[in-house]
Formats: sequence, C-alpha cells, structure tokens
Amino acid sequence: MKKPLLSMLAAASLAFSFAAHAADAPAAAASAPAKAPTAQQSKMATCNAEAKDKKGDERKAFMKTCLSAKKETTQQDKMKTCNTDAKTKALKGDERKAFMKECLANKPAA
Repeated sequence: MKKPLLSMLAAASLAFSFAAHAADAPAAAASAPAKAPTAQQSKMATCNAEAKDKKGDERKAFMKTCLSAKKETTQQDKMKTCNTDAKTKALKGDERKAFMKECLANKPAA
C-alpha cells in the first residue's frame, strides 16, 4: 500500500514542478530582449506598409512582386564586382586603392 502511494506522490510533485516551470517560460521569454527582425521579416513589413491601400487580387499580385523582388547588392557582392573590374583594368598600388574606394562607395544600380 505504501509503494503505490509513494509513486503517486512522486508523480504529483513532478507534475506540479513541470506546471510551475511552464508558467515561468512565457514570463522569461517576455523579459528577454527582442531579436532584430530577419531580412525576410523586414522585407515583409516594408511590402505590407506599401500595400496598405490595396485590396484583393491587386494586393496579392503586389505582394508577390514586392516579396520576390531582387534584394539590394550586398557589400560582399560589391567587393567581388569591384575586384573583378580592378583586375580587368590591371590596376596596381595606389591606382587600384583609389579605384576600389570609389567603386565600393558607389550605390548599386537599381
């Protein structure tokens, strides 16, 4: 008789322990600093703001176009392009340095 009672008490205390920690989880998550939105989330927010006045199929088509639009050139892509251009122009030393500075400072063609 003591063994089943002991087992039930152990199970009950374990269940209460899990319940107590489960209640703490949302509070801990709420107190943690918010993560920065991903690139896709930022893009979605921008597209949603631009599509605010659109409805139905027009909105659907706009969102599809907006979300699938090519992303802006990253710094890494610009670096690759500028390096290739400098190589084809056979630039060296200060001339190359000046070219790279100018090339990397330019905004990408949209």
